[in-house]
Parts: sequence; structure tokens; C-alpha cells
Amino acid sequence: MPILALQNVSKSFGQLKVTQDVSFEVPEGQALGIIGPNGAGKSTLFNLITGNLMSDAGSISFEGRDVTRVPAMQRCFAGIGRSFQIPQPFANLTVFENLLVAAMHGRNASQKAVEQACAEIVEQTELMSVANNAASGLSLLQRKRLEMARALATDPKLLLLDEIAGGLTDAECVALIDTIKSVHARGVTIIWIEHVLHALTSVVERLLVLDFGKVIGIGAPDEIMNRQDVREIYLGIDV
Repeated sequence: MPILALQNVSKSFGQLKVTQDVSFEVPEGQALGIIGPNGAGKSTLFNLITGNLMSDAGSISFEGRDVTRVPAMQRCFAGIGRSFQIPQPFANLTVFENLLVAAMHGRNASQKAVEQACAEIVEQTELMSVANNAASGLSLLQRKRLEMARALATDPKLLLLDEIAGGLTDAECVALIDTIKSVHARGVTIIWIEHVLHALTSVVERLLVLDFGKVIGIGAPDEIMNRQDVREIYLGIDV
């Protein structure tokens, strides 16, 4: 049974169709990458999976349960966590306090119950050296790490990463990839939207291509990136 399954999911804003009959499944423990040009509907798809938006048609199931109309908070409690493209931590709170807030609300638990888990996540995401620093003073890489750490603090079975490598240097990107690999190695299923292709393909087992809200293809990274239509759509190349 897949951990996540979408069947003919569609979403429109007025006359603009941003997601059109999207169907795919993600097996438990897999890492799936999502690529596509700007405006392809990638972030909208994440919002539909997390419940920040409700679909107009189709169905979404998580661990075999229909969650199509389940509110976002209940999906978080069930095990769907996400990061956002632009990190927006609580600037005046420390790194560790940011994790505590995410864990307490994302797990519906007391501070005492989540303190140890948050300490482990701080170490896993290599934020120990700045754990007691205010989030406002973090570097870009540290903010990206904190954004992922806050998502992990909710104890997700499915982790959605939205362009988390964007803006990083090559060296910073490599460091972040190592952290993502360690999270994936612990059994967390990952869906990752990313424009930095070398980062994405170093982690994911499959790629899904979106264009104008439609799934153009899904398969092994090499197979997908060698397709003529994908190269024309994503790379802007007339092959």
C-alpha cells in the first residue's frame, strides 16, 4: 500500500487550472522529486497534499485513509510535514525554541514530552552550535536547516521539501544533501520540489514532471531527464 496516493486531483482559481487530473502514488520509504518550470503548479500540489488548499475534484489518501477533506492540522497530526520555500521561523526565538513550538503544536504534545526529540533533531540537522541562538541571526544554510528541522519536529512519516536548496552555494548544497540523505535513511518518505537538479537527483529514486498543472511523466531520474518533451519543457531546449 502506498503511503500517499492522488487520483485525478484538480484545482482551479477562477478560470485558471493550476492542477489538472494529477494522479500518482508514493511507496513508503521512497524519495520522489518533483520538477517543472515556474508556474507549473508544484507548490499548489504541496498545498493540496497538506490540506492548506482543498481540491475541486479527485481524491487524496494517506496510509490508505481518504484525507481529501481532512483539515491541514489533522493531516499534520497523521504524519504529513512540510517545509516552505521561504523560511519564516520565529525570529526572536532560539533555534531550539522554534523546534519546541513546532513539535508541541505539530504533535499536540506537551513541552516535556517533545524536548528530547527536539534535541535529537537539532543534532541530526547540524544545528547544535546555534541551538541557543536567535533565528534572526542565522545564515541562509542555517535557516534552511532550521526550516527542515521544524518540519521534522512534527514527527512526519511523509516529509515535503519545497526548494530547500535554492540560493545555496555548491558546498552548502552538498552539506544539506548529506542531512537530507540521513533523514531519508531513517525511513522517512520524502517528496522534494527542487530546481537544483544535481541536488535532487543525488537523493531521489523517481522524478515527476509537472507542466501547466499536468503530470508529464514519472519514472527513474535518468529516464525522465533523457526524454525529449521533458528537456523541452523544463530546460527550454528545442531538441
